[in-house]
Amino acid sequence: MLDQVVLIAGVTVLGVLEQAYFSLQVIYARRKYSVSPPSTSGPPEFDRVFRAQSNCSEYFPIFIIILWVSGLFFSQGLSALCGLLYLYGRYEYFRGYAKSAHGRLAPLYFSAKVLWVLIGFSSLGILGSMCRFYLDLDLKHLASSVLDLTEEEGGEL
Repeated sequence: MLDQVVLIAGVTVLGVLEQAYFSLQVIYARRKYSVSPPSTSGPPEFDRVFRAQSNCSEYFPIFIIILWVSGLFFSQGLSALCGLLYLYGRYEYFRGYAKSAHGRLAPLYFSAKVLWVLIGFSSLGILGSMCRFYLDLDLKHLASSVLDLTEEEGGEL
């Protein structure tokens, strides 16, 4: 069982570490720009770091849930790869937003697209599982038959 989730678990830990890094950046920005808690606004430089961290934190639960659903029901390898791409996109988003509000846009769009791919994988995986369990219909086998991807007599695809 653990071999079926080890990649997803690794991406999850990397995601948690990334969130910790973003939080530390807010602490450093508070010190640098003299913004004491509980204040959440200050110079524009601080505001951008604070908002970047907040935005990343807001999306993190959605990412983790959809990463695990996709990894369990669709493909661990593809989901882990998408997870790494998403984390990279969020890192670039954070860096870009910290420099300028406009700098966040390209990484934001990139990470949103990756998140939608994970949502698609999750949906397909759940649909396939539901069809197998409740309709006794294997969509993977059906698709490979329709696309003529079944094994031939030589045992090759």
